[in-house]
Amino acid sequence: MLLKAGLIALCCGATPARAADLPLWEAGAGVAVINFPDYRGSEQRRTWVLPYPYFVYRGESVRVDDRGMHGLFFKSDRAELDVTVSGSPPVDSTKNNARRGMPDLDPTLEIGPTLNFILWRTQDRLRNLELHLPLRAVIATDFSRVHHEGWVFQPNVEITIKNFAGNQGLKSNLMAGLNFSSRRYNHYYYAVDPAFATTDRPAYAPGHGYAGAQITASLSKRYQNFWVGSFARWENLRGAVFEDSPLVKDHDYFAVGIAISWIIGESKTRVPDRE
Repeated sequence: MLLKAGLIALCCGATPARAADLPLWEAGAGVAVINFPDYRGSEQRRTWVLPYPYFVYRGESVRVDDRGMHGLFFKSDRAELDVTVSGSPPVDSTKNNARRGMPDLDPTLEIGPTLNFILWRTQDRLRNLELHLPLRAVIATDFSRVHHEGWVFQPNVEITIKNFAGNQGLKSNLMAGLNFSSRRYNHYYYAVDPAFATTDRPAYAPGHGYAGAQITASLSKRYQNFWVGSFARWENLRGAVFEDSPLVKDHDYFAVGIAISWIIGESKTRVPDRE
């Protein structure tokens, strides 16, 4: 589950930053409030209040922004190859009815290459449609050991609109995509080993393949001294290879989040908007 939060402009009276002349880097601190299921398919939800360091870097080969961290290896006018990072929080099985008595789920880090194609964009680059092909390895850790837990492939198309609805600096994103995951990944989240089987939770071993569909919408805006935004995501697990797992209790679910970051410092070096 991606913890990527894009976010709704709630504050009034601030002056937006110039879109074509931005700091090379910005730093500060923020807080996010995110509500989502324990894991994809769980019927139980958690609300997380997460303080975080705010950092944006607009380099030519390395970027950090509201879409995550990107290491850019190749770029042309219509395509680029970069590295993206995502992750998921831990799950305490004692607090999840479906997993009670099973091992906890460690937090994960997902990292891997993404091939991006610009399918369409306006001449002023305020609107564009992109195809993203991310393939990421999944690494889980309890901070005493690290273990590989498979792969995920999440092809998606995303439309970005800047100055959304005539609001200078407001950026809107709408993404729709499919999920595919390896047997090892599906086993980590959805398998029930015989040792943990019960009358209501039979043993189960999933395969690999289709892992559901998702749609994510987000809004974000960078003001003079702060950044704000929100996101909403809907996912559907019907037809997924692990759909019959006794750990899958909800086939349709939503995740939502809102965040605000205060910008404490920025570089004097200015760069053009690289998006």
